[in-house]
Amino acid sequence: MALVGAAWFRARRLFWSSVIRRTLFEWQSIAYGDDPEQIPSWAADRLAAVARKSPLGGDNGARIIAHGRNALRAQQVVGIIVADKCALEILPKIDLSSGDDEAQEGLIRRKLVHMLAVAMDLDIDGGAITELGWQRDNLLEILIRLFSTKLVDALRQGMPRQYVEHEEDVPRMRGRLDVGRQFAQLAMNPVMLACRFDELSADITINQIMKAGINRLRRISNSTDNQRRLAELDFHYADIAAVPAHALRWDRVSLDRTNARWKELLALARLLLGERFQTTSMGETSGFSLLFEMNTLFEEYIGRMMRRALSGTGLSVHLQGGRLYCLEAIEDGRRSFQTKPDILVKRGREIVHIVDTKWKRIAARIDDAKRGVSQSDVYQMMAYAQIYGCRTLTLLYPHHTALRSAPGLLDRHKIGVTTQHLHTASIDISRHQMVLRQLRSMLLTPGLSDDLEHHLWESRSG
Repeated sequence: MALVGAAWFRARRLFWSSVIRRTLFEWQSIAYGDDPEQIPSWAADRLAAVARKSPLGGDNGARIIAHGRNALRAQQVVGIIVADKCALEILPKIDLSSGDDEAQEGLIRRKLVHMLAVAMDLDIDGGAITELGWQRDNLLEILIRLFSTKLVDALRQGMPRQYVEHEEDVPRMRGRLDVGRQFAQLAMNPVMLACRFDELSADITINQIMKAGINRLRRISNSTDNQRRLAELDFHYADIAAVPAHALRWDRVSLDRTNARWKELLALARLLLGERFQTTSMGETSGFSLLFEMNTLFEEYIGRMMRRALSGTGLSVHLQGGRLYCLEAIEDGRRSFQTKPDILVKRGREIVHIVDTKWKRIAARIDDAKRGVSQSDVYQMMAYAQIYGCRTLTLLYPHHTALRSAPGLLDRHKIGVTTQHLHTASIDISRHQMVLRQLRSMLLTPGLSDDLEHHLWESRSG
């Protein structure tokens, strides 16, 4: 058995050693060719075919990668795409201060995983962060390693079990008698008793989810360490029913004080089974994708960090709230053009600040007096100001070194002849330990928002 397992690992390692693997940053292109800095055209064709199968891809997969005549170009979706004998990793474009290409890629993977952890309420401790192979592995292998190591640690404290009701015909009374079934089905066989009883079982939904995660990851991982760990986990889950991912009953999982430690593993399993941010597509070949829309991830990350930053101030943060309509028909009251601001900051029921996140590079003033802010974004924020009666609104962008200024408030603008203000600001997500301070400073700077400043003065006076 051991020899068969060793041979399987060797064969798999030999297979993956022949795979074409490339890493791109969003909006970066790679030309077709056989050099290490290029990608063979056959590989580009296969990767584009997988991208087309993803719901995130839009028309012809163009929202993920642009399949040109001479080059493949990444768009604003990050993650990994794998096709037959080729894999493409797309990383977000985050400015870092120094380091060679490999070190930079490792740091960016680390930042991306941190953003995912915040968005999904995962607590990744320092030990787990240190052990992950940021430079050695791609994003997928890092997430698989995180899931499998956390699962091994959780199993050391025991697999979750709960009482499950069983119906069984037995010669001796067990539990309680099912009178209806006894007389309907066993009337001619009085030797057997139709019993119902509760039995402590590990074959429950939470363990079926873990097994589904293990089965999927074993098919797609190319890391020897990950494969060994997953094989060990598969052995532990041998007696658990194999339920297809689409048939898993997530709604039946109930977390309480006895199994609260499984909360993060469930979140990771949901991520890796294709339930959040991304879609995993299995084609006729071995193709699949694990993808994240950076606009969505950036918004979720900022919203959750903002909640932490404003904790204790009496202000609340709401993501994708509001949902008021722009128009209401005078004749019949029919409403149209619903709005969904990214982030609302409220004091009680009053909206005191609206923040819209934009995952794109804002220009330095020396390059563009408007900083590349689109007219449609400005019109959208003006509509929010009118509909929600909010005096302070902010367009928030990721910071980059070309701005030649510290992260934070960039420009302040008065909206027409009103008393409302629209600001542009940037935040440096490459320094996660500073994000809370940056957000707090941006939102609570005196003069930035009269409503917020007045509220803070009242709370401090009280």
